[in-house]
Amino acid sequence: MNPPKQDGANTVAKDPLQPERCAKLLSALAAPERLKIVRFLAGGKHTVTEIVEMLDIPAVNVSHHLTVLKHAGLIRGVKRGRFVDYSLRPGVLEEAIEAGIPKESLDLGCCRLELPSTDCTG
Repeated sequence: MNPPKQDGANTVAKDPLQPERCAKLLSALAAPERLKIVRFLAGGKHTVTEIVEMLDIPAVNVSHHLTVLKHAGLIRGVKRGRFVDYSLRPGVLEEAIEAGIPKESLDLGCCRLELPSTDCTG
């Protein structure tokens, strides 16, 4: 195996794939419920109650999935009185749209994830 290439300052060249970051993002999206949440939030902000109703699973499970997505930097929550409005992190979809990628795509940098509409079967 070849050693990593170094530039003149004796630093390791940065891998454009960013494998650690990519693995973290893909791991956060590895559960079907989290993919559904991301697709749901692509349509706009929603509360936990709305997400619970959409997924039809207990609130404690939704809370866990939201925490995983927040730690990966894919979503954010903004407190509004007693409620928290969850949305995709600013730039997640906008960066993709500006790059000419359909708004139904989530550009993770290392790969692109297509988000089909919710009216498809399967």
